[in-house]
Amino acid sequence: MRVPRRKDEFMMVSKTQPIYELRARRHGPGDTEVEVWQLPSQATPQITSPVRLAGLRGRNLELAEHRVLKRLKESGIRLDLLPIEGMGSALSEETALRLALLFRTLAPMRNRDNMRLVAEGIEAMGKEEAGYWLGMSVHRKNPRRVLTALRILLTDPAK
Repeated sequence: MRVPRRKDEFMMVSKTQPIYELRARRHGPGDTEVEVWQLPSQATPQITSPVRLAGLRGRNLELAEHRVLKRLKESGIRLDLLPIEGMGSALSEETALRLALLFRTLAPMRNRDNMRLVAEGIEAMGKEEAGYWLGMSVHRKNPRRVLTALRILLTDPAK
């Protein structure tokens, strides 16, 4: 799928940092899908085509939507202004790391209380810690085990 983007957004990105993009698509009224993609750049020569890091849609997005919108507002992105067929918007590295980790962690969850605890824990993480967990969940042989461990750590009542 070819995603239209604003070229001026990507011209401002440093050549020593990876480039991330937020893609949002509306499938119908109240049915929005939000994805975080990593794009090829000079900082990441191993990436030759866009790579989807994470995405969220449906009930789980609705439950975490206020947190996602808050993060996007800080980056100057408004989902309500995106066209129906989708639009790509540049994301800062920190925002992309946190959103991708949040999406990957929340996607299979069903318990609302645990989802809230996990989302709060990810928001409280530093950039390095979020990058560590996202890297582990993307590049490991069994990423489900890594994400399960993170969920257990963040929802542990003995904390």
